[in-house]
Amino acid sequence: MKRLAFLLALCATLTACSSTGTAGKSLIPDKAIQLTAKTSISLSNLATGLAVAAAIHLVYDPLAPNWEIEESRLNDDTYRFSLKMKRYHTGGAGESIQILKRRASQLQYEQGYASYQIMEYSEGIDSQTIGARRMAEGTIRLVQRQQADSFMLNERN
Repeated sequence: MKRLAFLLALCATLTACSSTGTAGKSLIPDKAIQLTAKTSISLSNLATGLAVAAAIHLVYDPLAPNWEIEESRLNDDTYRFSLKMKRYHTGGAGESIQILKRRASQLQYEQGYASYQIMEYSEGIDSQTIGARRMAEGTIRLVQRQQADSFMLNERN
């Protein structure tokens, strides 16, 4: 929402820059940068291009993670994850299960459990006005070695 407000403010500012007041002077001088003997670019075109590039970067944000994850602890050894993919992306649609497993492994290691079990996992699409976005939800349970070895194959006699 903050990005949309910033984008609207930027558009309003750029619109105000192109309208002439009573003095008739523009904000950007009518000059050009000579690139080669026959090629030049005006400062107003350069400023417009930079503003468009900044707006695209602000909305798209290529350095942001593709997924945001919300984690809630249901009890001592059970966690629920809710993952949402960013709206505008160039890949990563199948990463949600990998992210869930990676976070489950981190919790397993940090808390000293032997393993984890995925109790529930689902994927879907959340349709909204501005655009649809992928989402996934999952529940895991951290287990000790005795619970993880259901056939008692790891027991030493």
